[in-house]
Amino acid sequence: MPPFVVAIPARYAASRLPGKPLRLLGGTPLVVHVARRALAAGAQQVWVATDDARIRDALVGTEVQVAMTSERHASGSDRLAECADIAGWDDDALVVNLQGDEPFAPPAGIRAVAEALADSGAPMATLAVPIEDAATLFDPNAVKLVRAANGDALYFSRAPIPWHRDGFARSRDELPPGQWLRHIGIYAYRAGFLRRFSSLPPGRLEQAESLEQLRVLEAGHRITVALTPAPFPPGVDTPEDLERAEILLKGGA
Repeated sequence: MPPFVVAIPARYAASRLPGKPLRLLGGTPLVVHVARRALAAGAQQVWVATDDARIRDALVGTEVQVAMTSERHASGSDRLAECADIAGWDDDALVVNLQGDEPFAPPAGIRAVAEALADSGAPMATLAVPIEDAATLFDPNAVKLVRAANGDALYFSRAPIPWHRDGFARSRDELPPGQWLRHIGIYAYRAGFLRRFSSLPPGRLEQAESLEQLRVLEAGHRITVALTPAPFPPGVDTPEDLERAEILLKGGA
């Protein structure tokens, strides 16, 4: 494994679950669970990038370092770009962006996205999982992607891509033969590209699909895509998600 660091953006004012990073899961703040997954993956450093002192205070006594970032950031990647400067990472450092609402992110998946970045030579990497049912393919909340033969992403969309013309003309209740991929929202970047990414203006594709990663493709940069070696259980966005996470935790997830 190449050496890598993990950075976790953690904003207190989540719209659907206010105070999400500090919500308790098994008696422990959610952000601490996420950080533990990053440490278990073998990250050289784990940083939490936040704008709230309460989140910083919750991490006192852990192995995690905290970057106090601006309240004005529009996205997690912007917050991590500032974190890269605070941490002083070299432009070639491998940085994994692990969302702060993924308490069950598999360590093998965290390692896999870092390895994909190191092996590909691309400035950015992400993961995907095969889609096995038509309901997921046609769900606009499940982001789909297509990739080239070399593993680079060609496009991300909320629409079902690629469109199987003949198969879907017959039925949209079953998947025709082939492989469809659902995007998993974990990224790895070279620190220098992370800084550059945050300075790119939003593109028309990003604005149309509301998918930040399309900014990278529209600007002509590569994103390599690897298949995840382990499943990523759903993240925590709502009170109902938190209840389900408690059940998963009690089941040994």
